[in-house]
Amino acid sequence: MPSRRKIFAVFLALSGVGAFATLFRREERKLKTFPLDFQWPVQEPFIFCAHHHDHYPSGNEKFGPPPSELVGRDMGQDFDPSNAYRMYHGEEVPGFPVHPHRGFETITIVRKGYVDHADSMGAAGRYGEGDVQWMTAGAGVQHSEMFPLLRRDQPNTLELFQIWLNLPKKSKSVAPHFSMFWSEKIPRLVRDGVNVTLIAGEFGGVKALQAPPDSWAADPANEVTILLMKFSKGRLELPSVSGSTNRTLYFLEGSGLEVNGLKVSGKTGVQLDPGDVTLAAESGEVLLLQAKPIGEPVFQHGPFVMNSKDDIIRTIQDYQRTGFGGWPWKRQDMVHGEKIERFARFPDGRTEKPVG
Repeated sequence: MPSRRKIFAVFLALSGVGAFATLFRREERKLKTFPLDFQWPVQEPFIFCAHHHDHYPSGNEKFGPPPSELVGRDMGQDFDPSNAYRMYHGEEVPGFPVHPHRGFETITIVRKGYVDHADSMGAAGRYGEGDVQWMTAGAGVQHSEMFPLLRRDQPNTLELFQIWLNLPKKSKSVAPHFSMFWSEKIPRLVRDGVNVTLIAGEFGGVKALQAPPDSWAADPANEVTILLMKFSKGRLELPSVSGSTNRTLYFLEGSGLEVNGLKVSGKTGVQLDPGDVTLAAESGEVLLLQAKPIGEPVFQHGPFVMNSKDDIIRTIQDYQRTGFGGWPWKRQDMVHGEKIERFARFPDGRTEKPVG
């Protein structure tokens, strides 16, 4: 197994994450928009948002694509957007082998396909097809996120969002926490031709599942809201928020979205003001990220998000010394077998499966 130094060096490729934050251009009538690529611009307290959409082929006995398709790729650093799919940091199975995090949370929303999770707490899981994993890295955790190609007789399309939500200084040293929001339990509502999925917060009198206890989202006063909206000749009103609250709209796809009467094309983001907002579209899918800013200094170095340069130095030293608990799994790119089932195993040994 490679040393922790080598593993950490590989994942410093993520050090550009968040570099796009608040890079907006002003459009006519002061509607602030930006194009959507792989990594999306975000506003504090969100650190990062990426949209993965990979059209993987049928898998082989090792849960990966045919080796012949990988010839010529930059294996271990395969992020080429011109390809139908990417291997990311995986070399046999696509995904992200063991790597560390500290000081923030990851929220992974899987729309299609499956993700295999393993971490240094001993937690594990396979989730997908609408499930959400919410992990508080806190004082430090190692985990792997692999995208096994479980189906051998048909394509294995994967689509997910990964969102990084910052933690306030008081919570950056809390014990790591692992949560699963099964698709069957995630609240949804339908309003005027719009299907709304509530990942965090409250909307239309409906509350999302409870965020982890140390999350910025755990306190309703912080107005953390994450919504997925699917329009079918629909119209939706977003109520006003407090003046300090940041909120950003991401129009993934569709025939055209109107934001307060202004038209926005597909694959475009919009920075919203705090007032009432009216959304309308013939068809389309939209992600909303909203929250009050934490208002503390943010120092990011790859997979670590802290409050100062000294904090980052101590974090690197801690990781090199302790490995944030080490790695208890037999592979760096841990895959949980060939059976297509969703499950979670928690650090205390408790197991859980979705119940309809």
